[in-house]
Amino acid sequence: MKFYHAVENKSKWSNRVKNFLDSADPWGVFVLGSTFVLMIGSAYLVHILQNDFTLFNTHQMQSRLGFAFLIFSGALFVFKACFFLYTLYHYFKYRPIKSVKDEELPTCTVIVPAYNEGKQVWHTLMSLAESDFPKEKLQLLAIDDGSEDDTWHWIQEAKEALGNTLTIYKQPENKGKKHALNHGFKEGVGEIFVTVDSDSVVNQDTLRNLVSPLVTNSECGAVAGNIRVLNNERALLPKMLDVSFVLSFEFVRSVESNLRTVLCTPGALAAYRRSAVMDCLTEWMDQTFMGELSDIGEDRALTNMILKRGHHVLFQRNAYAYTKVPENYRGLYKMFIRWGRSNVRENIAMSKYVFTNFRKDSKFGARLLFISQSVDIMMSYPAMAFMLFFVFSHPILFLSSTLFGVLLFTTFPVIFYARRYNLSESFWAYSYSILYTFGLFWITPYSIATVNKGGWLTRGLPSK
Repeated sequence: MKFYHAVENKSKWSNRVKNFLDSADPWGVFVLGSTFVLMIGSAYLVHILQNDFTLFNTHQMQSRLGFAFLIFSGALFVFKACFFLYTLYHYFKYRPIKSVKDEELPTCTVIVPAYNEGKQVWHTLMSLAESDFPKEKLQLLAIDDGSEDDTWHWIQEAKEALGNTLTIYKQPENKGKKHALNHGFKEGVGEIFVTVDSDSVVNQDTLRNLVSPLVTNSECGAVAGNIRVLNNERALLPKMLDVSFVLSFEFVRSVESNLRTVLCTPGALAAYRRSAVMDCLTEWMDQTFMGELSDIGEDRALTNMILKRGHHVLFQRNAYAYTKVPENYRGLYKMFIRWGRSNVRENIAMSKYVFTNFRKDSKFGARLLFISQSVDIMMSYPAMAFMLFFVFSHPILFLSSTLFGVLLFTTFPVIFYARRYNLSESFWAYSYSILYTFGLFWITPYSIATVNKGGWLTRGLPSK
């Protein structure tokens, strides 16, 4: 019997591998294969270069600067290790809120701002209209932010199909996503506002799952949805980003939610208590940074202001939205620069209240999240300086140790994704880590240096 099960399990594994190879394109197989060759080769190099690493560390210990660096880096590693164990504990404690009954659901206005989205906005609106949510309690509001393509045509097509369920509005000129959302907040009639990006689609139970924490927790001011990648069928970057999103949302935001301090409710899917939004709407619209009106990171900014007023911000793992992400390097780094600048700005804003008595219950978790994120930002320049020094002084040691580090530290997101979803797709985490380590390491330092700049960077006509 044991032999039979062993043969059966081996057969299942073989079929999975065969199905993966059959569905994978040659370029994808090459990239994954190259990833593993690099990491296995680096592990071998680390093994045979042990004496060189020992000499390097001994030399560092003999100089005051090197010794201070090793002590500091060791302390930083201990802090991050303890922080990881702390987050792991809170991840296992996290549970999504189950959907409340129809009669308990509040009235809800779903706001969909759109700019140069083409037919995708129609798919977004139709997926929302098919939601398992009482129709008499649901208002859909689509706002065309002065698009230059046929977005308005597809919004009108959706209006014709959905009738009074959908309210539409076209801004005479492009003013930015914040202005489109502001119009929706002022025109919406629901007790709860839900924002959905126009390049996203949702599951049927997404809306009811998303708003349920606002019903069960009177202190909750906002809820973040669970974002997955929509366009991950062929392009490699979306495959990598999907694994990254799962860790970012289903692990990181689960932890933050258990601490009642989700730092960012994503624009792709988020719910807000009407009173919480109206309480900070003027401040949000008039927000400035270094004398200029803020026009990026509106989701992080709104979340920050809601947290500052003492509300809980939670995450619903069972509320899914699938959104489009960049398929090329240029689009990817522009998106990350926008996120990076917003992250720096809002961390500065958070520093002004996080150590005050900003809410009634425990503030320890919120403060620890802030400290961890601040350390990451502040260490970006020293880390880059050390990396460049290591590259030019000991290139082989740098490459081998860095790639071996990728192999070690990326194994956690690989296992996490594999347990939650799919084993074969989880391996893209390794490729993404190599891409980020060698191709996107400059994002945070650059974002800090250009933090005063605004602009979406990625807005424009969709490619045909």
